[in-house]
Amino acid sequence: MTTRPPTAEPVPQAESPPAVTDEHLLLESLATPERFAVIFDRYAPVVHGYLSRRVGTPADDLMSETFLLAFRGRTGYDPGRAPVRAWLFGIATNLVRRHARDEERRYRALGRAAGHAESTTDLGEVAGRVDAQALRGELAVALAALSREDLDVLLLWTYAQLSYAEIAAAVGVPVGTVRSRLHRARGKVRTQLTGHRPTTEETP
Repeated sequence: MTTRPPTAEPVPQAESPPAVTDEHLLLESLATPERFAVIFDRYAPVVHGYLSRRVGTPADDLMSETFLLAFRGRTGYDPGRAPVRAWLFGIATNLVRRHARDEERRYRALGRAAGHAESTTDLGEVAGRVDAQALRGELAVALAALSREDLDVLLLWTYAQLSYAEIAAAVGVPVGTVRSRLHRARGKVRTQLTGHRPTTEETP
């Protein structure tokens, strides 16, 4: 008579340690400055991508300055006002404003180089997110024509993919103002590209 081998007890799987939050890392960096390097590693690529799309070549220097200012100012960071990601993009956006003329010239140059032959007229694309690959022709000219405030909101939403609340924290305005600026910016871009007049029903 054969006996049934005992059923092996399942080996409990070790749980993955919870990811350390940005806010906790920033707090730790006050006593251990080396911990700020984790914040840098998490966000340097996306911050650099955002800056590169906006100002081109100066992005390297501006990214370095963004994280230098963040490191120096981390003692005054208030998690109740903005998540770390929004705080970093707010610093980066403020630095971009010093290069406002360079950014405008860049968009206009892109528009001239394309000769408007490759302008984007797809309303679905314009009404959604302005893709970086479509930054040419009339779209570049349309972006150059936006006010600084509207452009900041549009590109934080498009390039950085921040939420309305994060954009509000980054630029220091209410969420309702973010919605209004984004709606206005998208309407102006749409009008520039297609001649389509936005209506009050077309909300972001």
